Amino acid sequence: MPPVVKVVQPDGILDGTKAAQFRQEISDLVASNVDLVLIDFKNVTFMDSSGLGSLVLALKTVRAAGGKLFVCSVNEQIRMLFELTSMDRVFEIFPTREDFEEKYSQSS
Repeated sequence: MPPVVKVVQPDGILDGTKAAQFRQEISDLVASNVDLVLIDFKNVTFMDSSGLGSLVLALKTVRAAGGKLFVCSVNEQIRMLFELTSMDRVFEIFPTREDFEEKYSQSS
């Protein structure tokens, strides 16, 4: 049976004001027995430390349920934030959603 994949696509600025909503969305996905979660940052223009914190909590939530979380389409600011905090070693980052789909549609 192929894995259940869900895509979360936040937009605008991912900061403290949107962090709770983002975490709730991830919790809802985990409750629906999703296997793989892809966070598509294509429409995110900026992320601060609160947004990064919510992303780390999302990763822990998904892993605790036995799933995997991936990230794609990060802009230069988000890439720098990941590199400065060494989160680029924690998250598997794909250049685009298509790259992710190519890898995970072959493995299923």
